[in-house]
Amino acid sequence: MKTSKDKEGAGQKSASSVKKETETNTIRPELSEMINRHAFGLDENRPESVAKRQQKNQRTARANVEDFCDAGSFIEYGALAIAAQRGRRSEEDLISKTPADGLIAGIGSVNSSFFKDDQSRCMIMAYDYTVMAGTQGYFNHKKMDRMLKLAFERHLPLVLFAEGGGGRPGDLDAIGIMVAGLDLSTFGSFAKLSGRVPLVGVVSGPCFAGNAALLGCCDVIIATRNSNIGMGGPVMIEGGGLGNFKPEEIGPIDVQTQNGVVDIEVADDTEAVAVAKQYFSYFQGITPRWEASDQLRLRDLIPENNKRAYNVRNVIKTLADTDSFLELRPKFGPGIITGFIRVEGRPFGLIANNCMHMAGAIEAEGADKAARLMQICQAHCLPILSLCDTPGFMVGPDIEKRAQVRHVCRMFVIGSHLTVPYFTVVLRRGYGLGAMAMARGGFHESFITTAWPTGEFGAMGIEGAIKAGFKKELASFEDPEQRESFYEVLVDQLHKRGKAINMASYLEIDSVIDPADTRSWIMRGIKSVPAGKFQETCHSFVDPW
Repeated sequence: MKTSKDKEGAGQKSASSVKKETETNTIRPELSEMINRHAFGLDENRPESVAKRQQKNQRTARANVEDFCDAGSFIEYGALAIAAQRGRRSEEDLISKTPADGLIAGIGSVNSSFFKDDQSRCMIMAYDYTVMAGTQGYFNHKKMDRMLKLAFERHLPLVLFAEGGGGRPGDLDAIGIMVAGLDLSTFGSFAKLSGRVPLVGVVSGPCFAGNAALLGCCDVIIATRNSNIGMGGPVMIEGGGLGNFKPEEIGPIDVQTQNGVVDIEVADDTEAVAVAKQYFSYFQGITPRWEASDQLRLRDLIPENNKRAYNVRNVIKTLADTDSFLELRPKFGPGIITGFIRVEGRPFGLIANNCMHMAGAIEAEGADKAARLMQICQAHCLPILSLCDTPGFMVGPDIEKRAQVRHVCRMFVIGSHLTVPYFTVVLRRGYGLGAMAMARGGFHESFITTAWPTGEFGAMGIEGAIKAGFKKELASFEDPEQRESFYEVLVDQLHKRGKAINMASYLEIDSVIDPADTRSWIMRGIKSVPAGKFQETCHSFVDPW
């Protein structure tokens, strides 16, 4: 029987033997075969493919995965797979030309210098456009199914690099075991992760058909300026008898950012990976280090003239930790700004009215954007901060053509089911149903509703309320000057009645605070919320729209 000392000695001998074998180049054949097989998929051994990517100002899938994951942390699954085309091509050709069957998949750590191991683990799947245009082959579907099962069981967040052309018709080896392949579990398994773990989609270049179907299930889509995204690519469009189109003509970035498909537009692959890591970080926890601007600046960001517009993004950036604001869908539904911030390192979802667009009135698209942000935060236990400055919901015959009634009411329905902490700060105007929607359905529905001293309130816009409510009185004046004078008196009275301090005296809002104290007010509030509330979820998935 060997002792511990004997085992240790044996171990040392084994290590030295391996070293000697390596030095003398006497590697065993099976080990040599394995090393060579893995080498075929490495970028340094595929110079032509790398060069083609560089000509398009794009990186390889492996380069993106390597950049996304912390150094040395990526564990690859299924690296030895090749395309299911042994019946029409030599195995040597397939090994050389179809490494990993065009899908690099595995688990790695992200942002581990800031977060614990259990917070930094992430599933990564990257379609490799240098392998058959990133198409979905038989074996990469099988590989993806394996990874999706692991992600579901282990609650692993998932990042998908989705560039590619969809289904691959040339995998003839699969003909004997399937006809159309419509029984695949990939799409259902991917969609099932929605709400269970954060899902991030990244696109650089063309992304069509099956690749786009997976991309559209993600919580957020990050796309480079050279991206084209569509449920059907040129081949499918032509096959449907709808004409001939170049890939560049289908779903270009300017279309997909304005219609809300793309959440974040970036310049190139490098920025896409950096933003994906930043987005992922909001769901990893509290950062230990942070900086903030001088909060006294907040006192002067709202104009003294209440009819003047201002840039609420300046308020957001001043209020948030330095460089922590990440905005979603800035070109879609511009009347509401959504995104993520940190306050003293703690992540928050954010919604804010933009008074530089339609005076901050809430339109259908903006309501959709806000409602979806609420869903993401609810699904992944992030508190929400709402910065309110709105005259209410947009009204009129034209807006009703855009299904305003249904869209804006999503804010009420989704807001009413939130269990994550919700804080409302009225920066200036809080009028009507729109202001109530910004406060989770009403000023007493938020955990705390407060206002800056610039806050003003009313059941509807003051001027409109007077013209409607005092129509007979105003009409009784024959002298226009007397009518105007009476009107101004009424306006002044309602302004005084709707001042933030008066609202607080009637307990319709909880407090009025110094703008410079907003950060400390938020942090005191978040510490007052029962910890269990962070773990309760009422929405089991995130609506793709």
